[in-house]
Amino acid sequence: MTTLIQLEILRTLRNRRYLLFTIAYPALMYFFFIHAYDSAKSAGGLPVKTYFMVSMATFGAVGAVLTGSAQRISLERKSGWVRQLRLTALPGRAYTFGKIAASAVTTLPAILVVFAVGASQGVSLGAAQWAGLVVALWLGSFVFAALGVALGYAAAPDSVQTIVMIAYMLMSLFGGTWFPVSGSLEKFAQFNPVYLYNRLATFTQPGHSLDTVAVAGLAGFLAVFVAAAAALYRRDTRQA
Repeated sequence: MTTLIQLEILRTLRNRRYLLFTIAYPALMYFFFIHAYDSAKSAGGLPVKTYFMVSMATFGAVGAVLTGSAQRISLERKSGWVRQLRLTALPGRAYTFGKIAASAVTTLPAILVVFAVGASQGVSLGAAQWAGLVVALWLGSFVFAALGVALGYAAAPDSVQTIVMIAYMLMSLFGGTWFPVSGSLEKFAQFNPVYLYNRLATFTQPGHSLDTVAVAGLAGFLAVFVAAAAALYRRDTRQA
């Protein structure tokens, strides 16, 4: 399984589309948002530059694992590669967890690049807060890695890209990525994993600690998505 994870990571990092849309694009969008909100002092209870640094980091992280893993798995099913792997000694659960782990590792560049841009623009956090944010967002990305694997087994190769992009954009739109969620919309956002993902940054506010409700919600989503990925993998095995 270790070899599979290494191959998946190398294949992703060599992908120019990954470098453009999950690393460069969120960093560029960060500049756009901090200038668009230049007259505002805060957003979502955080300084504007900090808020959009986090939201663009999560946007890149979700994109890295969701679009990459779902489309790749769907194409591997179509080409027969998954069927070939089933003939080896690699257990099905190892393949599934290997995909999730490899996808999650590729989120680190997306997070670190946006954080570096944020620091260059004056975002000031303590060393423990910087480290805590990196760890929190990286661990949170496993939720979307599991969702990507599930979608890869659920959708047909011809439709997976459309389904993933619609899910990705809707979750981002109503999850606080483009603008702070408040009022009645926030009640519905509680059931959006991207909103909970963005809430992991609230501990950087003075007097606040890690949002345990968000952590519990993400843990629940992770359990559901992993179970769905396992069930869909077994279904795909029976149909093979």
